[in-house]
Amino acid sequence: MNADSLVSAAEIARVAGVTRAAVSNWRKRYPDFPAPVGGGGRNALFASSEVHAWLDRQRKGNDVSTEVVLWQELRGRYGDDMVRALGDVCELLATGSSDALSADLKALISDLAEEDPPEQVMQGLTERFIESAGRAGSDQVSTSRLIRAVRHFAGTASGAALSPMTGTVFDPACGIGSLLLALGEAGGGASIGQELNPQAARLAMMRARLAGRTDVKVKVGDSLREDGWPTLRAELVVCDPPVNVSDWGREDLLLDARWELGVPTRAESELAWLQHCYAHVAPGGRAILVMPPSVAYRKAGRRIRAELVRRGILTQLIALPAGMAASHTQPLHLWMLARPSGAGGGVSAVRLVDLTDADPDGPLQPALHQIADIPLIDLLDETVDLTPAQHITATCADHLANYTATREALLGRLHELAGLLPQLDSGPGALDGATVGVADLVRAGLVELLERDAVSMSDRLDNDFLHGFLHSPANTRRSTSASGGFRAELRGSRIPQMSVDDQRLYGTAFRTIEDFERSVRDLAELSARAVSLARAGLTSGALRPSPQRDDVSRGDVGSERRSG
Repeated sequence: MNADSLVSAAEIARVAGVTRAAVSNWRKRYPDFPAPVGGGGRNALFASSEVHAWLDRQRKGNDVSTEVVLWQELRGRYGDDMVRALGDVCELLATGSSDALSADLKALISDLAEEDPPEQVMQGLTERFIESAGRAGSDQVSTSRLIRAVRHFAGTASGAALSPMTGTVFDPACGIGSLLLALGEAGGGASIGQELNPQAARLAMMRARLAGRTDVKVKVGDSLREDGWPTLRAELVVCDPPVNVSDWGREDLLLDARWELGVPTRAESELAWLQHCYAHVAPGGRAILVMPPSVAYRKAGRRIRAELVRRGILTQLIALPAGMAASHTQPLHLWMLARPSGAGGGVSAVRLVDLTDADPDGPLQPALHQIADIPLIDLLDETVDLTPAQHITATCADHLANYTATREALLGRLHELAGLLPQLDSGPGALDGATVGVADLVRAGLVELLERDAVSMSDRLDNDFLHGFLHSPANTRRSTSASGGFRAELRGSRIPQMSVDDQRLYGTAFRTIEDFERSVRDLAELSARAVSLARAGLTSGALRPSPQRDDVSRGDVGSERRSG
């Protein structure tokens, strides 16, 4: 970090050798942590000089933390099987013994447990697992953001709608138990789960034991093919199921009684999970499921969606912002179902909520213009498209303000791009000089490896120069497996030997290219938003074509292009 630059929370975490969650905790726990000087929410920016001074005062980031050392050792010994690694660590923390761990690993874990409470140690390691890009097991975890959203909209088993002594929470695809443990509360009834992966189920039980939760039970097995709890009826069913699974057992389950809304097609495994969850809801109980947005409109699921609406089972559908999932950056939907407790039937309208533009780390309370209560009859058309944005119409003033602001931001970004891409001169054709391996730099203490990145630890090595050459085509090939997947192994990479002055020249160019690339991504997002707002506004009546000439007309652009 340069002394006069602005840095994000992710960059602070990289330099300090901690997770982004740790930086978030520092901001909450330490009143003297530097205040943001730019951005907002998840995009907050901090003055690098202030952050450096704070890290020095708190003696953070000067040495590699015990947690980082432990994590690197676990990754080295367990590889991609980090679910088993975390299970072994949790077993030691929960029971005091583990036959699977070596003596040196036990010593590291003990040192870490002396610094922080065992539950906090396990939470930190779990967050590292969730945030580890490219790791295996992404279908077995729910992020803290997603858990917060589910808790906000579903409540807990001890909520007002449920009895605190008899309310049962059930998760039929519980993974490592994050959602199940967060929604069920000790003393509020049983927390029951099922998970296909034995190691994930073991970790879920170990986490429950570490938390002193004797009410948690998890069975191993395929919930769709072999329901481990066939007679269970729960007051609250929560589920973040696997997605896009064609081989979910349809041919063997055609006559299954769970398909009361219709037999899902092979392409609609998510609607199979939805009906499985609903089959386990007790009268008067609820279910909340995490779904990809396509489930709300895919043609193959229209008939089942229509039955959900017609019977008044679907009560709410919430479109969440991007950044909630562990394995991708696409938005997610929450589907809320309710089983009527009597013969009165279900709801007469479905509440649709559109939070796609919200900050995933900010408040999840929707504004009035983000909510629409749609009568059932209005949803039962030829497509039964339940996408909230399709039914929520903002006022003309709001729509015009949003479109105008987006258009101005888009035009401003276009002007910025012109000056960002650096001018480069003809090079020597090949950098034939001496090179040095990253492994040698690590051994010399000049570089520190952090997950999928490396950080310069010396003023003899420019950090931007290092990053730029680590992502060269040659080094990328060295870090790509035969199957085409990227593996986070940077030790085999090589960088050219240059003077510090030459390094800084290259570093400045690499940094400018990254800024340009980031701006292009922002431009693409702004462009998509502008097109969406314009099309929706024109077709809904919220906007109309303006008779005035635009600042940049087709004629102006054409003449510019001809003169250029």
